[in-house]
Amino acid sequence: MKRSFLLLIPVLLSILIFFLLNLVLGTISIPIHAIWNILWGIGEEPVVWENIIWKSRFPQTLTALVAGAGLSISGLQMQTVFRNPLAGPSELGISSGASLGVAFIILLSGTIGSTALSKLGFFGEVAISVAAITGAMLVMAIIIAISRKVRGNVILLIIGVMIGYIATAIIGVLKFFSNDEDVRAYVIWGLGSFSKVSGNQVYTFVGIMFLLIPLSFLLIKTLNLMLLGESYARNLGLNIRQARLSVISCSCILTAIITAYCGPIVFLGLAVPHLCRIYFLHKSSGFSTLFGDDHRWLDPFEKSGFILFSVIINDPFRR
Repeated sequence: MKRSFLLLIPVLLSILIFFLLNLVLGTISIPIHAIWNILWGIGEEPVVWENIIWKSRFPQTLTALVAGAGLSISGLQMQTVFRNPLAGPSELGISSGASLGVAFIILLSGTIGSTALSKLGFFGEVAISVAAITGAMLVMAIIIAISRKVRGNVILLIIGVMIGYIATAIIGVLKFFSNDEDVRAYVIWGLGSFSKVSGNQVYTFVGIMFLLIPLSFLLIKTLNLMLLGESYARNLGLNIRQARLSVISCSCILTAIITAYCGPIVFLGLAVPHLCRIYFLHKSSGFSTLFGDDHRWLDPFEKSGFILFSVIINDPFRR
C-alpha cells in the first residue's frame, strides 16, 4: 500500500509541471515570477499580463485538465468494454453525431438565413454547443437502443462505425450546398481547441465535468470484472448487458460534453490509456504486478496523462 501511494508523487508532479507550462507558454513572454504574483494576487503586475493569464491562459489550462481527464477515462472504458486496444471515445459515432449537429447549425445558417451563425458572438457559441450536445445525444440514444438488442460487442462496434460514416457523408453534402464563409467557420470548429471555452462557459464546463468524472469512478469495479472475460464476470454475478450499457452511457456522455465545448479532439483519448499501461509495465516488478490493468489506479492516473497533450494542442499563437 505504501508503494501504491508513492505512485501518486509523479502523477501530482506531472500535473503541476504541465499546468505551469500552459500558463508560461505563449506569444507574449511573461516572467514566471510575474505569473506567480498574478495567481496569488500579490505585487503590481501590468494589467495586460493579468488579462492574458486570467482571461486566456488559465481558462485554457483548466479546460485542458478536465477535458483530458474525461477523454482519458472515456477511452479506457471503451477499450475495456470492447476488449480492443484500438477502441476510443469516437468509435460509436458520438463525436460524429456532435459534428453533424454543429454542421446543421453552422453550414445552414448562412444559406437559409441572412446572417451566418458564426458572426453572432456569444449567442452563436451557445447555439453551437447546444447543437453538438443534441447531435451527440441523439446518436447515443440510437447506440443505447441497439445495445439492448445486440448481444455481441463486435456488432455494436461495427454499427457505431457505420453511424460515423453516415454522419460524415451527410456533413459532406451540407458542405457542398453551403457558402464558403460557413464552410470556413465549420472547418475552424473541426480543428478543435481549448480556447473556445472562455468566460462563463469555463465554470459551466468545469462544473459539469467535476460532477461526471467522480461518477465514472463508480464503474471501476465493473470494469475490473469485465477484464476477466464475460463468462467469468457472469459467474461472479455481473449482469453483462446492464454493465455494458452503463459503461457505454458514461463514455458517451463524457465524449458528448467535451466535443460540444472543445470540438472533435476525442482521438487523443485513444493514446492516454496505453501511455499509462506502458508506464506501469516499465516500472519495477512491484508496480507492474499491482497496477498493470487495475482501473482503481489507471482511472485517476489518466487525469494527468492528457495534460501532456494540452501543451501541444493549444493554439501555438495564443497570447
